[in-house]
Amino acid sequence: MDHSAHHTSTTHDHTAHQAHAGHAGHQMSPVTWGAAAKATLHCLTGCAIGEILGMVIGTALLWGNVQTMVLAITLAFLFGYSFTLFAVRKAGLDWKNAIKVALAADTVSIAVMELVDNGIIALTPGAMDAHLSDALFWTALLGGFAVAFVITTPVNKWMIGRGKGHAVVHAYH
Repeated sequence: MDHSAHHTSTTHDHTAHQAHAGHAGHQMSPVTWGAAAKATLHCLTGCAIGEILGMVIGTALLWGNVQTMVLAITLAFLFGYSFTLFAVRKAGLDWKNAIKVALAADTVSIAVMELVDNGIIALTPGAMDAHLSDALFWTALLGGFAVAFVITTPVNKWMIGRGKGHAVVHAYH
């Protein structure tokens, strides 16, 4: 069977891939683990502030586990986005575009981090019922952050390497 009608030249395919690599949003250069770790640490800082604040508020108000966790996750996203939002606003972006950049840069990273971190807290026996003064509370929370960092860093590396996630912020630094 003659396949030449289906595939006349490998040059065409190679050219198409080169042209595709030049499209906006596609970054072909390798991303270092250091850059991915820095992006993850940036997200983790905002998430940790929000989540700890949410846990403290929920516990102080004697809320149940679900309400406290919802508040903590909400504040983790809010603080996580705010770090990027304020940085790109400082770089001169208007509010509308700054919000778009923050959402594009941080949503997946924060979501993975929160899923892992809160999953660890929820699965650690007794952690959800521990008080702020209990070592178990802080061990589960900080351990969750550490595991979330380890799991989220490769996700960020993969996304940055494809021009997504924190790669969208780099134009404003």
